[in-house]
Amino acid sequence: MFDDADPFLLRVRELALRFPDAAEKVSHGRPAFYTTKVFAYYGGSVRQAGEWLAHDQSVMVLCEPDSRTALEQDERCFVPAYLGPAGWIGLDLDERTDWDEVAELLEDSYRLTAGVRRVARLDRLSAE
Repeated sequence: MFDDADPFLLRVRELALRFPDAAEKVSHGRPAFYTTKVFAYYGGSVRQAGEWLAHDQSVMVLCEPDSRTALEQDERCFVPAYLGPAGWIGLDLDERTDWDEVAELLEDSYRLTAGVRRVARLDRLSAE
């Protein structure tokens, strides 16, 4: 379901694995980035008019409700199947992608899932 040499995946991987204790595994056929809980997936899909629509070059993250509401208005974003009701949002990636924005979304998702100690470690690393 993914190409390990995909340049967008390589960039997401680089950003996601910078966080304390972050690791990667394949879950449901897609790269997943996690500590205790998954904080990002590479690639996703939506169900539209009874058909599956793949978003193979995308990143899915967990968002705070206010951020998610704003992102849902962005044409680059989608509410992923299965994870959407739990607060996840997908962002399609292309040659115009703002990688600072992706890094920020990954960090926000990490902070929501990583636990207090890891977030404190991230804060200490960021302050250095």
